[in-house]
Amino acid sequence: MSHDSHHAPVACKTELAPERSDLGLIRPDRSTGLIDWLTTVDHKKIGILYGAFAMFYFLVGGVEALAIRTQLARPDNDFVTARMYNQLFTMHGTTMIFLGVMPLSAAFFNFLVPLQIGARDVAFPRLNAFSLWTFVFGAFVLNASWFFEFAHLAGWFNSFEWHKALVYTDFAPANGWFSYAPLSGTFGQNGQALRFTGVGTDFWIIGIQVLGIASLAASFNFICTIINMRAKGMTMMRLPVFTWMTLVTAILIILAFPAITVALIELMFDRAFGANFFNPSAGGQPVLWQHLFWIFGHPEVYILVLPAMGIVSEVLPTFSGKSLFGYPIIVFSGAVIGFLGFAVWSHHMFTTGRASRSSTGSARSGADASASPRRWSSPSASSGCSCAAVSPASCTPRLPPTPSSRTATSSSRTSTTCSSVACSSA
Repeated sequence: MSHDSHHAPVACKTELAPERSDLGLIRPDRSTGLIDWLTTVDHKKIGILYGAFAMFYFLVGGVEALAIRTQLARPDNDFVTARMYNQLFTMHGTTMIFLGVMPLSAAFFNFLVPLQIGARDVAFPRLNAFSLWTFVFGAFVLNASWFFEFAHLAGWFNSFEWHKALVYTDFAPANGWFSYAPLSGTFGQNGQALRFTGVGTDFWIIGIQVLGIASLAASFNFICTIINMRAKGMTMMRLPVFTWMTLVTAILIILAFPAITVALIELMFDRAFGANFFNPSAGGQPVLWQHLFWIFGHPEVYILVLPAMGIVSEVLPTFSGKSLFGYPIIVFSGAVIGFLGFAVWSHHMFTTGRASRSSTGSARSGADASASPRRWSSPSASSGCSCAAVSPASCTPRLPPTPSSRTATSSSRTSTTCSSVACSSA
């Protein structure tokens, strides 16, 4: 064979047919360019985008924290106004939790979980892209309040009639990341609006609701991926610990976010349609908001920390060259942590005055007390003693006569007698 017959191998470029789903949809599969990143359904690219947005909002939250610390650097500082301080405090907490730590966890979930279980992608790639861009929209809604706030401070809205009709013009939320009712409502004494009821609270409500939709969509996706798309031979007890923590976190999100969603919808109805879920003057229960918020808020703590625990449980064995000791116990502990997170929300409510109160042979829990409306009356009326035109200061408590059927130790209730007036027993 002549030398000329030996040719260098020729690279052959093969065009693959576009991949179609069962519904006939074409999978976006461009290799470069901005359009590829905006339309991608690849789990790695979506994970990178989650991480990029998380880093950006960490920077935003850090700037807000710097402004807070600058104001607190010395007494009587006027770096920001009192209202602006409350807005910075509210948006810093909301940004770091919902726009920083949670999307950073989602970045690791998206990038690592399919690789760890041997799956080509997540179970629903387009739902994954939907959750990403829904998160971006919710983050935009939350931070759009800053644009309106600065535009208001610059006087851009002064010529508009709708701006002149506003009772309060706090365009950024200013009632804390927990948004306690009734401060977050539009009701007050004699129909007057309370202080923290500008449209900034509406931005906060809508933004958190949208972010909740994104979190729920991603959680369902990861649960389906981990349960149904593991490689052959990878049983549940062979899953990496990080994948286990991802599964527990996704379950926590699905169980916890409906509570805050209900609370936000009720608050939105209070503000927009005059409902009275949290209006105390109309029989509403402000403490109901705290129950609904913290039964979400305490599991949220573990939604934030369990992914980090999973990462540590992967990094330490890898770089120490040792296998993870007690793998079943660690997996079980993560699941129990998630379960117990729902049982202890009320430790956020020690100052609500809802501690259990017991009397002879009966006890009533704080949760029971908050479930039924209570009509407060004067001390005299509550004791069965009718005192006309008498101030509570003139009523002195006394022990009632002990019935013959009871011992002296069993009579601990008090009634009220009023001096200088005639009291008739009810």
